[in-house]
Amino acid sequence: MEFKDLQLSEPILRALTDKGYTTPTPIQAKAIPVILEGRDLFAAAQTGTGKTAGFTLPLLQKLTTLKPLGGRRQVRALILTPTRELAAQVAESVNTYGVHLPFKTAVVFGGVGINPQISLLRSGVDILVATPGRLLDLLNQKACTLDFVEFFILDEADRMLDMGFIHDIRKVMRYLPQKRQNLLFSATFSKEIRELAAGFLNNPASVDVAPPNATSDRVAQSIYRAEKHEKPALLAHLIEKGEWNQVLVFTRTKHGANRLAERLSKGGINSAAIHGNKGQSARTRALADFKSLDVRVLVATDIAARGIDISQLPHVVNFELPNVPEDYVHRIGRTGRAGSEGEAISLVAGDEVSYLRDIERLTRQKIPVNETPSGFSAPPKPSQPDPDDRDDEAPGGRFVRRGPRPGAGGGRGGSGPSRGPQGRSSGGSSGGSSSSSSSRGPQGHPRPRH
Repeated sequence: MEFKDLQLSEPILRALTDKGYTTPTPIQAKAIPVILEGRDLFAAAQTGTGKTAGFTLPLLQKLTTLKPLGGRRQVRALILTPTRELAAQVAESVNTYGVHLPFKTAVVFGGVGINPQISLLRSGVDILVATPGRLLDLLNQKACTLDFVEFFILDEADRMLDMGFIHDIRKVMRYLPQKRQNLLFSATFSKEIRELAAGFLNNPASVDVAPPNATSDRVAQSIYRAEKHEKPALLAHLIEKGEWNQVLVFTRTKHGANRLAERLSKGGINSAAIHGNKGQSARTRALADFKSLDVRVLVATDIAARGIDISQLPHVVNFELPNVPEDYVHRIGRTGRAGSEGEAISLVAGDEVSYLRDIERLTRQKIPVNETPSGFSAPPKPSQPDPDDRDDEAPGGRFVRRGPRPGAGGGRGGSGPSRGPQGRSSGGSSGGSSSSSSSRGPQGHPRPRH
Protein backbone atom coordinates (compact mmCIF):
# COMPACT_ATOMS: atom_id res chain seq x y z
CA MET A 1 0.00 0.00 0.00
CA GLU A 2 1.11 3.57 -0.75
CA PHE A 3 -0.27 6.95 0.33
CA LYS A 4 -1.83 7.40 -3.11
CA ASP A 5 -4.10 4.42 -2.27
CA LEU A 6 -5.58 6.14 0.82
CA GLN A 7 -7.94 8.63 -0.86
CA LEU A 8 -5.85 11.66 0.06
CA SER A 9 -6.13 14.78 -2.08
CA GLU A 10 -3.50 15.95 -4.54
CA PRO A 11 -2.17 18.81 -2.34
CA ILE A 12 -1.58 16.39 0.54
CA LEU A 13 0.06 13.79 -1.69
CA ARG A 14 2.24 16.53 -3.14
CA ALA A 15 3.38 17.53 0.35
CA LEU A 16 4.25 13.90 1.09
CA THR A 17 6.13 13.64 -2.19
CA ASP A 18 8.01 16.85 -1.34
CA LYS A 19 9.37 15.03 1.71
CA GLY A 20 10.00 11.75 -0.09
CA TYR A 21 7.29 9.83 1.75
CA THR A 22 5.49 7.16 -0.25
CA THR A 23 4.59 4.29 2.07
CA PRO A 24 2.44 4.58 5.22
CA THR A 25 3.49 2.99 8.50
CA PRO A 26 1.19 0.34 10.03
CA ILE A 27 -0.63 2.83 12.27
CA GLN A 28 -1.16 5.16 9.31
CA ALA A 29 -2.43 2.38 7.05
CA LYS A 30 -4.96 1.32 9.71
CA ALA A 31 -6.01 4.69 11.15
CA ILE A 32 -6.33 6.87 8.04
CA PRO A 33 -9.19 4.93 6.39
CA VAL A 34 -11.13 4.81 9.68
CA ILE A 35 -10.78 8.56 10.23
CA LEU A 36 -11.74 9.33 6.64
CA GLU A 37 -14.92 7.28 7.18
CA GLY A 38 -15.85 9.73 9.94
CA ARG A 39 -15.68 7.22 12.80
CA ASP A 40 -14.31 7.90 16.26
CA LEU A 41 -11.00 6.15 16.85
CA PHE A 42 -9.29 4.58 19.86
CA ALA A 43 -5.67 3.91 18.84
CA ALA A 44 -2.77 2.39 20.75
CA ALA A 45 0.45 3.70 19.25
CA GLN A 46 3.69 4.78 20.84
CA THR A 47 5.74 7.78 19.82
CA GLY A 48 7.87 6.87 16.81
CA THR A 49 5.27 4.71 15.07
CA GLY A 50 4.08 7.48 12.76
CA LYS A 51 0.95 8.25 14.77
CA THR A 52 1.05 12.03 14.29
CA ALA A 53 0.84 11.71 10.52
CA GLY A 54 -1.73 8.99 11.17
CA PHE A 55 -4.19 11.61 12.37
CA THR A 56 -2.77 14.75 10.71
CA LEU A 57 -3.14 13.53 7.12
CA PRO A 58 -6.80 12.44 7.34
CA LEU A 59 -7.64 15.51 9.43
CA LEU A 60 -6.37 17.79 6.67
CA GLN A 61 -8.28 15.73 4.13
CA LYS A 62 -11.52 16.01 6.13
CA LEU A 63 -11.09 19.76 6.56
CA THR A 64 -10.97 20.20 2.78
CA THR A 65 -14.52 18.81 2.58
CA LEU A 66 -16.08 21.24 5.08
CA LYS A 67 -18.16 24.16 3.98
CA PRO A 68 -16.43 27.44 4.88
CA LEU A 69 -17.96 29.51 7.65
CA GLY A 70 -18.93 33.07 6.98
CA GLY A 71 -16.77 35.81 8.47
CA ARG A 72 -13.62 35.21 10.49
CA ARG A 73 -11.90 31.82 10.56
CA GLN A 74 -13.00 29.63 13.46
CA VAL A 75 -11.27 26.67 15.07
CA ARG A 76 -12.56 23.58 13.24
CA ALA A 77 -10.03 21.08 14.64
CA LEU A 78 -8.54 20.91 18.16
CA ILE A 79 -5.50 18.75 18.97
CA LEU A 80 -4.72 18.47 22.68
CA THR A 81 -1.23 17.32 23.77
CA PRO A 82 0.38 16.94 27.21
CA THR A 83 3.56 18.97 26.68
CA ARG A 84 4.85 22.14 25.07
CA GLU A 85 7.39 20.45 22.84
CA LEU A 86 4.98 17.83 21.60
CA ALA A 87 2.43 20.54 20.80
CA ALA A 88 5.03 22.44 18.77
CA GLN A 89 6.02 19.32 16.87
CA VAL A 90 2.44 18.32 16.09
CA ALA A 91 1.80 21.81 14.74
CA GLU A 92 4.96 21.50 12.66
CA SER A 93 3.59 18.28 11.22
CA VAL A 94 0.26 19.94 10.38
CA ASN A 95 2.05 22.76 8.58
CA THR A 96 4.30 20.36 6.70
CA TYR A 97 1.55 18.16 5.31
CA GLY A 98 -0.81 21.11 4.83
CA VAL A 99 1.73 23.33 3.10
CA HIS A 100 -0.28 23.33 -0.16
CA LEU A 101 -3.62 23.88 1.61
CA PRO A 102 -5.13 27.20 2.75
CA PHE A 103 -5.55 26.35 6.43
CA LYS A 104 -4.10 28.44 9.23
CA THR A 105 -2.65 26.66 12.26
CA ALA A 106 -1.73 27.94 15.71
CA VAL A 107 -0.04 26.23 18.64
CA VAL A 108 -0.56 27.43 22.21
CA PHE A 109 1.27 26.25 25.34
CA GLY A 110 2.67 27.67 28.53
CA GLY A 111 6.02 29.23 29.28
CA VAL A 112 5.65 32.28 27.05
CA GLY A 113 3.47 35.38 27.14
CA ILE A 114 -0.22 34.95 26.55
CA ASN A 115 -0.91 38.25 24.76
CA PRO A 116 0.65 37.29 21.39
CA GLN A 117 -1.43 34.12 21.50
CA ILE A 118 -4.59 36.08 22.15
CA SER A 119 -3.86 38.28 19.14
CA LEU A 120 -3.12 35.24 16.99
CA LEU A 121 -6.34 33.46 17.91
CA ARG A 122 -8.47 36.55 17.49
CA SER A 123 -7.17 36.89 13.95
CA GLY A 124 -8.74 33.49 13.25
CA VAL A 125 -7.30 29.96 12.91
CA ASP A 126 -8.60 26.69 11.46
CA ILE A 127 -6.50 24.19 13.43
CA LEU A 128 -5.48 24.68 17.05
CA VAL A 129 -2.82 22.57 18.80
CA ALA A 130 -2.73 23.18 22.54
CA THR A 131 -1.76 22.00 26.00
CA PRO A 132 -4.69 21.90 28.43
CA GLY A 133 -3.69 24.62 30.89
CA ARG A 134 -3.02 27.44 28.46
CA LEU A 135 -6.05 26.55 26.40
CA LEU A 136 -8.26 26.93 29.48
CA ASP A 137 -6.58 30.27 30.23
CA LEU A 138 -7.40 31.46 26.72
CA LEU A 139 -10.96 30.19 26.90
CA ASN A 140 -11.48 31.93 30.24
CA GLN A 141 -10.27 35.17 28.65
CA LYS A 142 -12.64 34.58 25.71
CA ALA A 143 -9.69 34.75 23.32
CA CYS A 144 -11.16 31.92 21.25
CA THR A 145 -14.23 29.77 20.92
CA LEU A 146 -14.52 26.05 20.34
CA ASP A 147 -18.14 26.23 19.22
CA PHE A 148 -17.30 25.22 15.65
CA VAL A 149 -14.89 22.35 16.38
CA GLU A 150 -15.69 19.28 14.28
CA PHE A 151 -12.59 17.23 15.04
CA PHE A 152 -11.13 16.66 18.51
CA ILE A 153 -7.84 14.73 18.89
CA LEU A 154 -6.44 13.74 22.27
CA ASP A 155 -2.80 12.80 21.77
CA GLU A 156 -0.70 10.77 24.24
CA ALA A 157 -3.68 10.30 26.53
CA ASP A 158 -1.70 8.05 28.88
CA ARG A 159 0.77 10.84 29.58
CA MET A 160 -2.11 13.27 30.00
CA LEU A 161 -3.41 11.12 32.84
CA ASP A 162 0.07 10.59 34.31
CA MET A 163 0.57 14.35 34.47
CA GLY A 164 -2.74 14.93 36.22
CA PHE A 165 -4.62 16.60 33.36
CA ILE A 166 -7.82 14.59 33.55
CA HIS A 167 -9.81 17.44 35.12
CA ASP A 168 -8.47 19.98 32.60
CA ILE A 169 -9.38 17.65 29.74
CA ARG A 170 -12.93 17.36 31.00
CA LYS A 171 -13.18 21.13 31.39
CA VAL A 172 -12.02 21.60 27.78
CA MET A 173 -14.62 19.11 26.57
CA ARG A 174 -17.39 21.22 28.06
CA TYR A 175 -16.52 23.93 25.54
CA LEU A 176 -16.84 21.53 22.58
CA PRO A 177 -20.01 20.94 20.57
CA GLN A 178 -21.70 17.59 21.14
CA LYS A 179 -21.51 16.62 17.49
CA ARG A 180 -17.88 16.06 16.49
CA GLN A 181 -15.43 13.34 15.49
CA ASN A 182 -13.14 12.21 18.32
CA LEU A 183 -9.73 10.53 18.09
CA LEU A 184 -7.79 9.23 21.10
CA PHE A 185 -4.16 8.09 20.82
CA SER A 186 -2.37 6.40 23.71
CA ALA A 187 0.71 4.25 24.17
CA THR A 188 -1.30 1.89 26.38
CA PHE A 189 -4.87 0.66 26.76
CA SER A 190 -4.91 0.76 30.57
CA LYS A 191 -8.11 0.64 32.61
CA GLU A 192 -7.91 4.40 33.21
CA ILE A 193 -7.50 5.12 29.49
CA ARG A 194 -10.44 2.90 28.64
CA GLU A 195 -12.58 4.74 31.19
CA LEU A 196 -11.56 8.07 29.68
CA ALA A 197 -12.31 6.82 26.17
CA ALA A 198 -15.72 5.53 27.20
CA GLY A 199 -16.61 9.02 28.41
CA PHE A 200 -16.39 10.75 25.04
CA LEU A 201 -15.78 8.31 22.17
CA ASN A 202 -18.89 7.27 20.27
CA ASN A 203 -18.81 3.63 19.07
CA PRO A 204 -15.11 3.93 18.19
CA ALA A 205 -13.03 1.75 15.94
CA SER A 206 -10.02 0.32 17.77
CA VAL A 207 -6.51 0.12 16.33
CA ASP A 208 -3.52 -1.45 18.07
CA VAL A 209 -0.34 -1.69 16.01
CA ALA A 210 2.00 -3.26 18.57
CA PRO A 211 1.75 -5.27 21.76
CA PRO A 212 1.57 -3.02 24.84
CA ASN A 213 4.99 -2.22 26.33
CA ALA A 214 6.87 -3.85 23.45
CA THR A 215 10.37 -2.59 22.71
CA SER A 216 11.69 -2.26 19.17
CA ASP A 217 13.82 -5.11 17.87
CA ARG A 218 15.93 -2.44 16.15
CA VAL A 219 17.21 -1.23 19.53
CA ALA A 220 20.17 -3.14 20.99
CA GLN A 221 19.66 -3.04 24.77
CA SER A 222 22.32 -3.71 27.38
CA ILE A 223 23.38 -2.64 30.86
CA TYR A 224 26.58 -1.82 32.74
CA ARG A 225 26.78 -2.36 36.46
CA ALA A 226 27.98 0.88 38.05
CA GLU A 227 27.48 2.51 41.42
CA LYS A 228 26.26 6.09 41.59
CA HIS A 229 29.71 7.66 42.06
CA GLU A 230 31.09 5.66 39.09
CA LYS A 231 28.41 6.57 36.58
CA PRO A 232 29.61 10.02 35.35
CA ALA A 233 33.12 8.72 34.61
CA LEU A 234 31.77 5.57 32.96
CA LEU A 235 29.40 7.58 30.78
CA ALA A 236 32.20 9.93 29.69
CA HIS A 237 34.40 6.92 28.92
CA LEU A 238 31.72 5.28 26.77
CA ILE A 239 31.09 8.51 24.86
CA GLU A 240 34.76 9.22 24.20
CA LYS A 241 35.92 5.69 23.43
CA GLY A 242 32.83 4.93 21.36
CA GLU A 243 33.16 8.26 19.53
CA TRP A 244 29.48 8.96 20.10
CA ASN A 245 28.51 12.27 18.53
CA GLN A 246 24.85 12.34 19.55
CA VAL A 247 23.50 10.72 22.71
CA LEU A 248 20.32 11.35 24.70
CA VAL A 249 20.85 10.69 28.42
CA PHE A 250 18.04 10.29 30.94
CA THR A 251 18.19 11.21 34.61
CA ARG A 252 15.43 11.01 37.20
CA THR A 253 15.81 14.55 38.55
CA LYS A 254 16.16 18.08 37.23
CA HIS A 255 19.13 18.91 39.46
CA GLY A 256 20.73 15.63 38.44
CA ALA A 257 20.37 16.57 34.79
CA ASN A 258 22.01 19.94 35.42
CA ARG A 259 24.90 18.44 37.40
CA LEU A 260 25.61 15.75 34.83
CA ALA A 261 25.53 18.16 31.88
CA GLU A 262 27.89 20.53 33.71
CA ARG A 263 30.28 17.73 34.62
CA LEU A 264 30.41 16.35 31.09
CA SER A 265 30.96 19.84 29.64
CA LYS A 266 33.81 20.51 32.07
CA GLY A 267 35.36 17.25 30.88
CA GLY A 268 35.31 18.44 27.27
CA ILE A 269 32.05 16.78 26.14
CA ASN A 270 29.69 19.53 25.02
CA SER A 271 26.41 18.89 26.83
CA ALA A 272 23.11 20.58 27.67
CA ALA A 273 20.26 19.79 30.05
CA ILE A 274 16.55 19.99 29.30
CA HIS A 275 13.85 19.81 31.99
CA GLY A 276 10.77 21.55 33.34
CA ASN A 277 12.68 24.27 35.20
CA LYS A 278 14.32 25.48 31.99
CA GLY A 279 12.67 28.38 30.19
CA GLN A 280 11.02 27.62 26.88
CA SER A 281 13.66 29.49 24.85
CA ALA A 282 16.47 27.60 26.63
CA ARG A 283 14.79 24.27 25.96
CA THR A 284 14.17 25.08 22.32
CA ARG A 285 17.79 26.22 21.88
CA ALA A 286 19.21 23.12 23.59
CA LEU A 287 17.15 20.81 21.40
CA ALA A 288 18.10 22.70 18.22
CA ASP A 289 21.80 22.55 19.15
CA PHE A 290 21.49 18.82 19.83
CA LYS A 291 19.81 18.18 16.48
CA SER A 292 22.52 20.17 14.67
CA LEU A 293 25.27 18.27 16.60
CA ASP A 294 26.55 21.49 18.17
CA VAL A 295 25.68 19.79 21.47
CA ARG A 296 26.96 16.23 21.74
CA VAL A 297 24.96 15.11 24.78
CA LEU A 298 21.43 16.12 25.75
CA VAL A 299 20.59 15.25 29.36
CA ALA A 300 16.84 15.09 29.95
CA THR A 301 14.20 14.14 32.48
CA ASP A 302 11.30 11.94 31.43
CA ILE A 303 8.68 14.67 31.20
CA ALA A 304 10.96 17.10 29.37
CA ALA A 305 11.91 14.44 26.81
CA ARG A 306 8.35 13.36 26.06
CA GLY A 307 7.83 13.63 22.31
CA ILE A 308 11.49 14.14 21.36
CA ASP A 309 12.01 12.59 17.95
CA ILE A 310 15.33 12.87 16.19
CA SER A 311 15.83 10.94 13.00
CA GLN A 312 18.42 8.20 13.36
CA LEU A 313 19.37 9.10 16.94
CA PRO A 314 22.04 6.44 17.55
CA HIS A 315 22.34 6.28 21.35
CA VAL A 316 20.10 6.52 24.41
CA VAL A 317 21.56 6.11 27.89
CA ASN A 318 19.61 5.57 31.10
CA PHE A 319 22.00 7.26 33.51
CA GLU A 320 19.44 6.28 36.14
CA LEU A 321 16.70 3.74 35.60
CA PRO A 322 13.16 5.09 35.82
CA ASN A 323 11.12 3.95 38.80
CA VAL A 324 8.09 3.51 36.51
CA PRO A 325 8.95 0.64 34.14
CA GLU A 326 6.72 1.91 31.32
CA ASP A 327 8.95 5.00 31.13
CA TYR A 328 11.86 2.74 30.12
CA VAL A 329 9.94 1.75 27.00
CA HIS A 330 9.26 5.41 26.17
CA ARG A 331 12.90 6.36 26.77
CA ILE A 332 14.55 3.77 24.56
CA GLY A 333 11.89 4.36 21.91
CA ARG A 334 13.74 7.59 21.04
CA THR A 335 16.27 5.51 19.11
CA GLY A 336 15.88 2.78 16.49
CA ARG A 337 13.26 4.71 14.49
CA ALA A 338 12.47 5.04 10.81
CA GLY A 339 14.18 1.77 9.96
CA SER A 340 17.48 2.76 11.57
CA GLU A 341 19.36 0.81 14.23
CA GLY A 342 19.79 2.17 17.74
CA GLU A 343 21.52 1.39 21.01
CA ALA A 344 20.08 1.78 24.51
CA ILE A 345 22.46 1.42 27.43
CA SER A 346 21.47 1.52 31.10
CA LEU A 347 23.85 2.21 33.98
CA VAL A 348 22.49 0.19 36.90
CA ALA A 349 23.51 0.69 40.52
CA GLY A 350 22.86 -1.78 43.29
CA ASP A 351 19.86 0.15 44.58
CA GLU A 352 18.27 0.09 41.11
CA VAL A 353 18.13 -3.69 40.68
CA SER A 354 14.45 -3.78 41.68
CA TYR A 355 13.68 -1.25 38.92
CA LEU A 356 15.58 -3.43 36.44
CA ARG A 357 13.53 -6.48 37.46
CA ASP A 358 10.29 -4.53 36.97
CA ILE A 359 11.45 -3.42 33.51
CA GLU A 360 12.41 -6.94 32.47
CA ARG A 361 9.10 -8.28 33.77
CA LEU A 362 7.15 -5.63 31.87
CA THR A 363 9.02 -6.06 28.58
CA ARG A 364 9.29 -9.84 28.99
CA GLN A 365 12.96 -9.93 28.15
CA LYS A 366 16.27 -10.25 29.93
CA ILE A 367 18.60 -7.34 29.24
CA PRO A 368 22.21 -8.52 28.75
CA VAL A 369 24.95 -7.26 31.06
CA ASN A 370 28.16 -5.88 29.54
CA GLU A 371 31.62 -6.41 30.96
CA THR A 372 33.39 -3.34 32.31
CA PRO A 373 34.83 -1.60 29.22
CA SER A 374 38.55 -1.98 28.70
CA GLY A 375 40.57 0.99 29.80
CA PHE A 376 37.99 2.19 32.32
CA SER A 377 39.15 2.71 35.87
CA ALA A 378 36.38 3.33 38.40
CA PRO A 379 36.91 6.41 40.58
CA PRO A 380 37.12 5.93 44.36
CA LYS A 381 33.95 6.26 46.37
CA PRO A 382 33.62 9.78 47.83
CA SER A 383 33.79 10.17 51.60
CA GLN A 384 30.63 12.29 51.64
CA PRO A 385 27.52 11.01 49.83
CA ASP A 386 25.52 13.37 47.61
CA PRO A 387 22.53 14.94 49.34
CA ASP A 388 19.25 13.17 48.69
CA ASP A 389 17.53 14.60 45.63
CA ARG A 390 13.76 14.88 45.88
CA ASP A 391 12.88 17.01 42.88
CA ASP A 392 12.12 14.08 40.58
CA GLU A 393 9.83 15.06 37.73
CA ALA A 394 7.33 12.35 38.54
CA PRO A 395 3.99 12.25 36.74
CA GLY A 396 1.53 14.73 38.15
CA GLY A 397 4.27 16.65 39.94
CA ARG A 398 4.66 14.07 42.72
CA PHE A 399 8.02 13.88 44.45
CA VAL A 400 9.69 10.50 44.34
CA ARG A 401 12.63 9.64 46.58
CA ARG A 402 15.54 7.99 44.83
CA GLY A 403 16.46 4.39 45.51
CA PRO A 404 14.30 1.29 45.69
CA ARG A 405 10.68 1.93 46.52
CA PRO A 406 9.05 0.03 49.39
CA GLY A 407 8.04 -3.44 48.28
CA ALA A 408 9.88 -3.10 44.98
CA GLY A 409 10.12 -6.23 42.95
CA GLY A 410 6.46 -6.61 42.11
CA GLY A 411 5.89 -5.86 38.47
CA ARG A 412 3.71 -3.06 37.17
CA GLY A 413 1.55 -4.11 34.36
CA GLY A 414 0.98 -1.63 31.88
CA SER A 415 1.82 -0.51 29.69
CA GLY A 416 13.56 -0.63 5.40
CA PRO A 417 14.44 1.77 2.94
CA SER A 418 11.08 3.31 2.32
CA ARG A 419 9.94 5.36 5.30
CA GLY A 420 7.32 7.87 6.40
CA PRO A 421 6.71 11.04 8.47
CA GLN A 422 8.68 10.89 11.65
CA GLY A 423 7.24 11.37 15.10
CA ARG A 424 8.05 14.90 16.13
CA SER A 425 10.31 16.16 18.74
CA SER A 426 10.56 17.36 22.22
CA GLY A 427 8.62 16.13 25.06
CA GLY A 428 7.83 17.95 27.84
CA SER A 429 6.98 20.15 30.57
CA SER A 430 4.30 20.40 32.86
CA GLY A 431 1.02 20.94 31.66
CA GLY A 432 -0.12 23.88 30.88
CA SER A 433 0.08 26.40 28.48
CA SER A 434 1.60 28.53 25.88
CA SER A 435 2.15 29.15 22.40
CA SER A 436 3.19 30.61 19.24
CA SER A 437 2.07 30.14 15.73
CA SER A 438 3.37 26.89 14.43
CA SER A 439 6.57 26.76 12.48
CA ARG A 440 6.86 25.08 9.14
CA GLY A 441 8.40 21.97 7.87
CA PRO A 442 9.66 18.94 9.77
CA GLN A 443 13.05 17.50 9.18
CA GLY A 444 12.54 15.35 6.12
CA HIS A 445 13.11 11.72 6.87
CA PRO A 446 12.05 8.99 4.55
CA ARG A 447 8.56 7.91 5.74
CA PRO A 448 5.91 9.54 7.97
CA ARG A 449 6.45 8.66 11.54
CA HIS A 450 4.56 11.21 13.56
